[in-house]
Amino acid sequence: MSYTGSLFNFINNSTSSFHTVLNAQSYLIKNGFEEVDFSEDWQLKADKKYFTKIYDSTLIAFIPHQNLREGMKIAVSHTDFPCLKIKPSADIMQNDYGKLNVEIYGGMILNTWFDRPLSIAGKVVLKGQDCYQPDVRFVDFKRPLMIIPNLAIHMDRSINSGKSISKQKEMLPLAFMQTENNSEDELANDNSKLIKLLAEELSCAQEDILSYDLTVYQVETPYYLGFVGELVTAPRLDNITSVKACIEGIIADKRKVGLDIAVLFDNEEVGSRTKQGGASNVLSNVIERIYMAFGYTRQAFLADLAKSFMLSIDVAHAMHPNYVEKNDLTNKPILNKGLAIKMAASQSYAGDAEAIAIIRALCEKYKINYQMYVNNSDIPGGSTIGSIASALLTMRTLDVGIPILAMHSARETMGKDDQKSLEKLVRVFFEGFY
Repeated sequence: MSYTGSLFNFINNSTSSFHTVLNAQSYLIKNGFEEVDFSEDWQLKADKKYFTKIYDSTLIAFIPHQNLREGMKIAVSHTDFPCLKIKPSADIMQNDYGKLNVEIYGGMILNTWFDRPLSIAGKVVLKGQDCYQPDVRFVDFKRPLMIIPNLAIHMDRSINSGKSISKQKEMLPLAFMQTENNSEDELANDNSKLIKLLAEELSCAQEDILSYDLTVYQVETPYYLGFVGELVTAPRLDNITSVKACIEGIIADKRKVGLDIAVLFDNEEVGSRTKQGGASNVLSNVIERIYMAFGYTRQAFLADLAKSFMLSIDVAHAMHPNYVEKNDLTNKPILNKGLAIKMAASQSYAGDAEAIAIIRALCEKYKINYQMYVNNSDIPGGSTIGSIASALLTMRTLDVGIPILAMHSARETMGKDDQKSLEKLVRVFFEGFY
């Protein structure tokens, strides 16, 4: 299967941060990785492959080799993406139309979500035998359930004039209709239609559902486009392209010394400051636990950070064909010309001169196509996990990623050949350069 063909499958199965982790877990288990429980003591062996999950939406895979103190290689990305999240007591019934009450997660381009088939995926938590041990289930309907309909131009002549969008009023998806089988009393109960739908899908009693964390996602699949199929359009390129590269890289690991780690953090799109995000202590804690399992001291762990390297992998802004002036004058990535090495004087993208030199040398040695990306000086751009995570670990770090168009749109566009460049870089990164 081609790089983009396998990427399509990965995207289709990564419909919430929880499902991204489940998807990655499936890949890892098929390739000999063993799960270790984050809440238990670890008994680890050199050269064995492990992974642990943190609150179901973050995953850390690692291989502790012989001579652990020969340096760490860490590749990080994130499992979440801009989307809609379903609020509690979500059912809204007005004039025979049933809508769901939702809120915005991340910096999504709102108008791209209109008139698209939408589905639901995420976590549902049920009553358990112990109040402190509820029953956790995962659900993905994998079929169109809802739509956010536009207002016809005849009713709003300003619709093409850059009008603002009310997140609370205009972003509510249409989910069901009043029928003879739906009594007003039934629909008056909190969450009755949504809870009923979830209970049927999970084969449980409605009264057993205590809470949920549900993502509304764009259900249309990825497609090739362009006159000769040279482009890809898909939802969630930010950041499933990077998640897949991290997983493929750690699976293909060939190093014989040191410690290799692939990290899939949650909550990057909302700032990373959560218990399972890149601004938490979770990665530092995991690394220290690995060192302790092999009898090393905290001093050894801290000293080895200085001879280690982190790749922070997240998408970059490709030069837009209709807005060339939005990119930098001389550093403007083009689709299908390779991955982007990202730089920012503000350090919103992590990196320094040595880090850039190392990754460029790897790309040139292994004939990997790459480009440089720097923000237009009048446009600050975004940020990534790299600077956050490296500040906590004091480790040399560089931001890289695939250039895409329409970042944070319901559908984004990339070059067909660029996933190959990114995955190849992560593979050779784990082979070692020390």
